[in-house]
Amino acid sequence: MAASDEAAIPKSIALLWGLDAPGGRGPKRGLTLDQILDAAVEVADAEGYPALSMNRVAKQLGFTAMSLYRYVDSKQTLIDLLLDRVVGTPPVIAAGTPWREGLRQWSMAECAAIERHPWWLDIPLIGPPMGPNNMAWLEAGLGILAATEVPVPMRMRMVMNLSFYVMGRMRIARGLSIEDANDVDYAEVSQRLLDPQLYPNVVAALSPDSFGDDIDWNRADFEFGLDRILDGYESFVRGLR
Repeated sequence: MAASDEAAIPKSIALLWGLDAPGGRGPKRGLTLDQILDAAVEVADAEGYPALSMNRVAKQLGFTAMSLYRYVDSKQTLIDLLLDRVVGTPPVIAAGTPWREGLRQWSMAECAAIERHPWWLDIPLIGPPMGPNNMAWLEAGLGILAATEVPVPMRMRMVMNLSFYVMGRMRIARGLSIEDANDVDYAEVSQRLLDPQLYPNVVAALSPDSFGDDIDWNRADFEFGLDRILDGYESFVRGLR
């Protein structure tokens, strides 16, 4: 393929993979790309994703927004870099771990990574994440299935659908969290509103007896769904033998 025919690499991907050195022009100002990204994470952790802007990050650093543009050419590039940085590196799954347990550990680690910076869920996805951290997560997930009978394309589907479950389940749970809903006890309100003659199953499911105070129900529901997905995967893999 001629060089002129090669696909252009977006600025953010070039920065993520070390193909483009930021801050190459103009006088040195004592600022680094890592400092900018760390400051952006600090802002989002404290004020949420909507607060992120070049001006706000520059203020966090004590610089002007124009100083940042020598390193990050746009807010979108900044967001693309954060999409990879915030997830960090994948877990190390011990050699010999059965594939089901390995995928469970992988999924729980992704959950934990997002919990550290939940605003990451608010970042709009524009194409698949292509940074080295996201690729390392994908490699780790696929590696867990490498010794199974699952064909390579299906391994990709299994890993990606697990990741979609983690992100989707956490996004929904975040939107339904009590903290974000003015501390309304929806189970109690539902008991008062619903006629047990019309909604007997819903009323029974939402009764106080169905819940225990000593259980983290968000986590319990998350793990229940994850385990049922893995049940299906296990049945699928057995069918390949």
